[in-house]
Amino acid sequence: MERACEDPLLARKIGAKAPSGGDRPDTFHAALRPAFRVRRAFGLAQRPRDASAAIWTNARDRVRYERPQGHTISLYLRGGEGTRRLGRQMASGRPGAVCVLPQGHSSEWEISDTFEFVHLYLPDAEARRYFAEAFERDARLMVLPEATFSDQPRLALAMERLAGAVRSGESLAAEEAMGEALGLCLSAGVGARPCLKGGLAPHLRRRVIDHVEAGLEDALRLDDLADAAGLSAFHFQRMFRESFGVSPHSYVRRRRVERALHLLAGAGAIAEIAFACGFTSQSQLTRVFKAETGLTPACYRAAAKA
Repeated sequence: MERACEDPLLARKIGAKAPSGGDRPDTFHAALRPAFRVRRAFGLAQRPRDASAAIWTNARDRVRYERPQGHTISLYLRGGEGTRRLGRQMASGRPGAVCVLPQGHSSEWEISDTFEFVHLYLPDAEARRYFAEAFERDARLMVLPEATFSDQPRLALAMERLAGAVRSGESLAAEEAMGEALGLCLSAGVGARPCLKGGLAPHLRRRVIDHVEAGLEDALRLDDLADAAGLSAFHFQRMFRESFGVSPHSYVRRRRVERALHLLAGAGAIAEIAFACGFTSQSQLTRVFKAETGLTPACYRAAAKA
């Protein structure tokens, strides 16, 4: 049987009828769209809902991916010796082997035996935002090297921790493992310093980040951020997106939610947390928080405590 997929997540949404012989996946709160037989799935609360992880199995199949959207990092947990990537070297999968498939790749796989692996799925905009923030580099410098059945012990260990967290439903552990795995993959682009046209200079990126962090509880305006960079609002907006991979509005909104996630670990009232993060009301925090994480603040707090 041959199966063509634009993206391993685009086949069907959670709650849809599972493939023949497949299980309905156990899910947490992601808008995750598994393609084959999903064992466990998890959505990353501190990232957009499409950043997600899943453990799934397949056997006796042929799969083709045509320029999928988003990046995929995978670790074989069990089996894999019967899996080959067609058109490449004759190497096959194995427990501990890592595959990294950047956005836009095309590949075809032949599977002759049962295997199980953990997938980490990341939309390109989110990966670039993480790269810009974690490494304080221009998002356009991000490099995600492709790898097939490679030996990367540190990355494999992070992915093993992710698999364990997905199985146990430990959200914090899963988030930490996802961040570690992504950081290890993206560190390949940190040393590159090509001459880029447009975008914000490094010292201006740092100045804008500091301005956002200092003013998260206030009503940040585009003109204020542009003034911090010494640019017009029009030019700032365009250059910010080039450097960070997202708009100023999206960046500030995510930073507000991430601060709320941190504060929700404490005992403060949700209404007070809303104001501390720059939201005008608890209802606005709830609406934005749920849009970003898939959970309301109250549900997130209860899940974190559990």
